[in-house]
Amino acid sequence: METISGFINLNKPSGLSSAAAVSKVKRMTGIACGHMGTLDPLASGVLPVAIGNAARLFNYLLDKEKTYRAIFRFGVETDTLDSTGAYIREGQYVPTAAEIEAVLPELIGNIEQMPPLYSAKSVNGVRAYMLARQGKEVSLKAKTVRVNEFFLVRNEGDCFEFTIRCGGGTYVRSLGRDLAAKLDTCAVMTSLVREKSGYFTLENSIRIEELNDWRANLIPPEAVFDMPSLDFDASDANRIKNGQTLPFGGKDGLYKLYLDDEFYGIAEAKEGRVRAKAKICA
Repeated sequence: METISGFINLNKPSGLSSAAAVSKVKRMTGIACGHMGTLDPLASGVLPVAIGNAARLFNYLLDKEKTYRAIFRFGVETDTLDSTGAYIREGQYVPTAAEIEAVLPELIGNIEQMPPLYSAKSVNGVRAYMLARQGKEVSLKAKTVRVNEFFLVRNEGDCFEFTIRCGGGTYVRSLGRDLAAKLDTCAVMTSLVREKSGYFTLENSIRIEELNDWRANLIPPEAVFDMPSLDFDASDANRIKNGQTLPFGGKDGLYKLYLDDEFYGIAEAKEGRVRAKAKICA
């Protein structure tokens, strides 16, 4: 029986949850699927979807840089930090472009960020947004995130468009909130497009209506990893498959692992030994 593993670079449309988008991929392929990096229903753009055992490799993609195009509307506040929520405040101060650009450097680098109450963060095993919808108290902790680039592109009235490059786990809605707070006002996110997530780019993504040709758009698992490769022949393959380590004279770190020229997964080299860390086979 054919074993299919790989990635679909899906262009998720606005108005559809990430889970619903993955369900459509699963129905089309007939194979178990999973996604990396949840996009809010309001957001659109790059949503990497793993087909089959490729989902086992997601942990090695989580730290990849992401690029977003976001629009924040200043002077208003909602409970969700975006335009889909209930309005808390309106008619607040709308800063100028110059005022915004003056404080943007304060949100670049490693920063402490509080996740939105309406988020997929887990609180004692329950999603924060589920607790918030039930009116229950949600206790979240700030975490350190990395913002590499945050600059203003243009503005029209009270809406300002930004380009943001950041590490995994960064909430763009929270960036809008924190940016506005530095100017003693408030803001909500009205639009978000993820243009890049590591290897996956918007230019190379496919729309849901193109899924009927999903096999032609299936990305081989090994193609998405920017790391050196190791290839072991048959004499060592069984030892690797059985979880044993092998002597290794190279540098410590992660490698793409091949057995007899066939991609097997991710290997880890450490202190002169190497072993399979994650595999896509059964």
